[in-house]
Amino acid sequence: MFSGPYLVLLLVVAIVFIVYMTGRKQMNAFLVLLLAALGVGLLANNPPPVSVGGVDGLIDVIAKGFGGTLTSIGIVIIAGTIIGAILEKTGAALVLAQTMLKLFGKKNAPLAMAASGAVVSIPVFCDSGFVILSSLNRALAQSSGVSLAVMGTALSMGLYATHVMVPPTPGPIAAAGTLGADLGLVILFGLLVSIPTTLAGWYYAVKVGSKYKIVPKSESSYDDLLKKFGELPGTVESFLPLVVPIVLIALRSIAMFKSNPFGVGIFRDILTFIGHPIFALLLAVFLAMRLAPKINKEVYGDWVNEAIKNSATILVITGAGGAFGAVLKATGIGDYLGQVLATYNLGIFLPFLIAAAIKTAQGSSTVSLITTAAIVAPLLDTMGFGGTMGRVLATLAIGAGSMVVSHANDSYFWVVSQFSDMDVKTAYKLQTGGTIVTGLVAIATIALLSTIIL
Repeated sequence: MFSGPYLVLLLVVAIVFIVYMTGRKQMNAFLVLLLAALGVGLLANNPPPVSVGGVDGLIDVIAKGFGGTLTSIGIVIIAGTIIGAILEKTGAALVLAQTMLKLFGKKNAPLAMAASGAVVSIPVFCDSGFVILSSLNRALAQSSGVSLAVMGTALSMGLYATHVMVPPTPGPIAAAGTLGADLGLVILFGLLVSIPTTLAGWYYAVKVGSKYKIVPKSESSYDDLLKKFGELPGTVESFLPLVVPIVLIALRSIAMFKSNPFGVGIFRDILTFIGHPIFALLLAVFLAMRLAPKINKEVYGDWVNEAIKNSATILVITGAGGAFGAVLKATGIGDYLGQVLATYNLGIFLPFLIAAAIKTAQGSSTVSLITTAAIVAPLLDTMGFGGTMGRVLATLAIGAGSMVVSHANDSYFWVVSQFSDMDVKTAYKLQTGGTIVTGLVAIATIALLSTIIL
């Protein structure tokens, strides 16, 4: 097997290959990641191996990496996608936004929309969330006299903050699973980091977006949106599918602390069971179904089928990322690179920079999260992030990097610009500029936490 600088060069070539094929050639990331895994496994050995790193055969490593990743997080990703789909179809996501608006008031409409985005995007994909809240955003811009440039940017940044850092959105779930991070702690600290990140996005929207006057077109009104959904679900009921799993997963994480804050008896066992991400999110699925006017075949059949189909892409890409990471670990690239990078003291900024480079080059935050997690996983111990909190912070750092930057190769860039009536030049200044600012604030917050916790 080769070693040293050759392995680093091989990793760089693999990353360039992934970025080029997913970004320029638009090949599906599932195929690209598997091809990268095969290529690295074959070229890391001289002659090409039957085994990788003296362990299993190359194909066995790929298969185990793929299956092992989905074993831990596959059901969680599917359940999270179902919850988001139901919240979208029942109008519950709109209820969440209305609640934020009442909390902050129309005078603070941009802040209300940023907060709404941060809440809605915990279970709902950010592009779907933006479309759902677009009519409300336009109505508030009309009634408050605030430029749609401000409102659109504030909403976009709020949606993005939790989309990349707070499960059960599939991207951070996948990254946490690959890195072996405690999901409850990722949720807790992801929420914490998303607060200054969202506020930074709101501030950027107000200060920079106010320079661009965009009067919203009245193609569809807020009243039209309400008619589409009919009678909206109640506020408490709308929040339950979001709050219940987060609370249960967080309690489980606390119960499993070495200090045993809930003791070691039956109560701890119950919390450990009901707070398992699979159980908590399955429970949330049925809480979400209660939001529908009637629980019938359309809800538990058609809606669920559609959500499962939508989750399939995330599942296979996540599994392929796990396969790629398993090959990197078996070849020893991670160990060598970790030793080299340790001399530069990049610390928590390393996963951020890798994720930012991949995101900027190929456009997808989810692909950036999954790919970077596969690359970083073998490096955690040598980076000093192999402990419980280290893995959590590394996951969040990858999430922060996957925000930087959103531009023309990102579908979300076009959703924000088109639904906010921005021309491309304006969108670059607001959407692209905003993601730079929020990403930097996020990693600065994570770096501060790392100095306190680690």
